[in-house]
Amino acid sequence: MAETICDEYSTNEGPAVGMCAPDFSLLSEDDRTWRLSDHDGKVRVLLFYPQNETLVCTRQLCSVRDNWKDYLETKAEIVGVSPSTSEENLEFSQRRQLPIPLLADPGRVITSFYGRHWLFPIQLTRAIVVIDAGGKIRSRRVMLRAFRPSDADIITSIYEARGDVLQAKYQTLTSRFRRLKSN
Repeated sequence: MAETICDEYSTNEGPAVGMCAPDFSLLSEDDRTWRLSDHDGKVRVLLFYPQNETLVCTRQLCSVRDNWKDYLETKAEIVGVSPSTSEENLEFSQRRQLPIPLLADPGRVITSFYGRHWLFPIQLTRAIVVIDAGGKIRSRRVMLRAFRPSDADIITSIYEARGDVLQAKYQTLTSRFRRLKSN
């Protein structure tokens, strides 16, 4: 059962990047309660998709599965969220051998909040939300359901939320300066 989210956290276009992500809980495909705040201290990725077993949604989640090693290296908690029931999500997850929890949001309460678009109704969109370890939304992309972001884009957003990109850039620049100095 989805908990209600207060609209004070959002704009007409949905929650803003940089704001604290409001807590919620949904049932996973194994009927366990998954609560956002239970994963504080980790980067979290919410993959909101319109429906199980549709062409683009299946490709998106199977692509996560096929690139799971790369996702694992990010150390992020990744979940899918759909309007399907937990039973339907279990069947879909088992059939496609998906490595991530699939959360049921049949009333689209959570999806309508995080996946809100200023123009298109929620049934026509999908959303990717990346929340940092401190609970702030670092990336939020809402697109028409016929499109999906690449795995590289999602993984890059995860690393940006972790700060690893800045650290890696710092290390690259430092070693470059050391080489220049030694020449």
